[in-house]
Amino acid sequence: MPTDPTAAARVVRFPSGVAEADRLAVEEPVEIRVDGEPLAVTMRTPGDDPDLAAGFCLTEGVIDHPDELERADACTEADYGNVVLVTLAGAARERWRARADRARRDLYLSSSCGLCGTRTIDRLERRVSPLPAFTVPADVLGRLPAAMADVQEAFARTGGLHAAALFAPGGRLRLLREDVGRHNAVDKVIGALLLSGQLPCGAAVLLVSGRASFELVQKAARAGIAMLAAVGAPSSLAVEAADRFGMTLVGFLRPDRFNVYAHAGRVGGAASDC
Repeated sequence: MPTDPTAAARVVRFPSGVAEADRLAVEEPVEIRVDGEPLAVTMRTPGDDPDLAAGFCLTEGVIDHPDELERADACTEADYGNVVLVTLAGAARERWRARADRARRDLYLSSSCGLCGTRTIDRLERRVSPLPAFTVPADVLGRLPAAMADVQEAFARTGGLHAAALFAPGGRLRLLREDVGRHNAVDKVIGALLLSGQLPCGAAVLLVSGRASFELVQKAARAGIAMLAAVGAPSSLAVEAADRFGMTLVGFLRPDRFNVYAHAGRVGGAASDC
């Protein structure tokens, strides 16, 4: 049975002063273990935990290719909470065994906010494959936020969750995940693609609620996603990274207007089939 991402609460609404039932987004810790060893603990909304762990391993560089992940299994330990067990394969397994304790601690500390700085972009650029060329009509882009909102079931009940949605260039929704953390929602989408054998994902648009940070550009690039759109603003480092990676970056996405901050050549043209 699917995990309910919401929890019951009682609230007093003002100015009426009336007490009513409400729903809140659930936030709980999950520990990701790789080949039996702790990798990270992150706060997330329960559900799709194997997707989250798989996506995290790809976007944080534990694996470089889908075939380096053997499996990701969720389990529950009563004395702690939720745990996902990741099993590596091939070269990733050997790299993981060879990592120094210091390197693992560094990754653990960066798990909540990603990597930072221009030097990091230099390193990441060497690990990002060329991104596909395609075109998304401007009017299609403008319709994506509403299409995402239509299927945000947990957000509709709580108002407290971020979302990440993957769309085909014609506007067809391919995948959506929700979480209290923006990064987690993106990792869940990427992990779902990885575990279902859909990476590289080809021509696609990743839409995120909130702003477009460098970390989200980093994660999308690692997954081979060529267009990232956000309903909020991008950061300066996000724009720099998108430009270097060859990624189209869209901000302030609205039905009738938006800004393109990098590689605008993928936006325009006539509407096409999904």
